[in-house]
Amino acid sequence: MLAEEVVDHLVKNDLFSQWLGVQVLAVNPGYSKITMTVRPEMINGFGIVHGGVTFSFADSCFAFACNNRNVLSVALDTSINFLKPVHVGDVLTAEALELHNGKSTGLYQIKIFNQHDHLVALFKGTCHRSAKTLI
Repeated sequence: MLAEEVVDHLVKNDLFSQWLGVQVLAVNPGYSKITMTVRPEMINGFGIVHGGVTFSFADSCFAFACNNRNVLSVALDTSINFLKPVHVGDVLTAEALELHNGKSTGLYQIKIFNQHDHLVALFKGTCHRSAKTLI
């Protein structure tokens, strides 16, 4: 399937997602689901995961969903709401749902859950679609 080929290509070239330990669980056109485990080096001075880690995890899920039709897409606008703290050892799962698939833009909502199925963050991203392909 093209969506899986595109995401495989992205993951192989995305060193930051590799550092996060992202594993792809599912991919369909306009959709992605990924997981990762929080490590000690991801914790901030308050003893919880750094918000940038959660944001980056959601951003990877967003990128995999908005690019998997093989149309190079980049973020135009993103935002995140942190709803619950995340701790060392937590297993996070992010799921990106496409809300709009336009010719030049796309809108996605990414929900991030912990291993207890608690919603820990909600991310929204708008992407710009280019005229280029990825593979």
